[in-house]
Amino acid sequence: MHYVIGDIHNELRKLNNIIDQISMGKDDQLYILGDLFDRGATEADPVGVYFRLSGLQGHVTWIRGNHDCWLADYIHQYYGMSERKQKNYVPYHYNSFELLKQRLTETDMLNLADLIMRLPLQEKIFINGKKYILAHAMTSHPLKQQKPDEYYLTGAKGMVEYFKKGIDGYISLLGHTLSSYIAGSCDGEYLDEELKSIWINMKENVYLMDCGCGFESGRLACMCLETGERYYSDCGREERLV
Repeated sequence: MHYVIGDIHNELRKLNNIIDQISMGKDDQLYILGDLFDRGATEADPVGVYFRLSGLQGHVTWIRGNHDCWLADYIHQYYGMSERKQKNYVPYHYNSFELLKQRLTETDMLNLADLIMRLPLQEKIFINGKKYILAHAMTSHPLKQQKPDEYYLTGAKGMVEYFKKGIDGYISLLGHTLSSYIAGSCDGEYLDEELKSIWINMKENVYLMDCGCGFESGRLACMCLETGERYYSDCGREERLV
């Protein structure tokens, strides 16, 4: 089975809930749509999230998100300067850097940053006669010229129109844009709970899978591409829907 998970944003407990629910087998594959890091409210654990997914080595494809890139850039900048300059350097805007620095060595931090910058911006997979494209903010046609990095990481002009139309012949799965934000600006439907679940456009070729994980009231979303089953982790309780 192929499972796709939206933005995690440091939420180890919610990630563990999802992984427990799907009970991955030896032939299963998990795709992360970017933004492992930053936020996470009072339970933020970027090291735990990183180690949990590292433990699934060979079964996880991690797509680069904008928060991942911001963190990697900061790590490279911070450790590229003298200790004297580090003391006066502007703090990282989110909580991930300090939390990682408390438990990882400088070498580990730089290795993580290098790994992030090697991650793909987009992945294409073919399942049961359907062609899927996975990216963080927006996908592009796989057979056409690649877009600038920021297109995949944060989106581009005409994003709402893209959500309406998608890419003909492909099904796009995205994180980045909270599914609750799209309400009223683009025709589509929430597959489960209104404003708090995975959203799909009217053409059924664009899915928004960021359901607010990383915020206190948000939850992590996951979907199985073969069966269409959807899994949610919400405020300590687990939900599984078809």
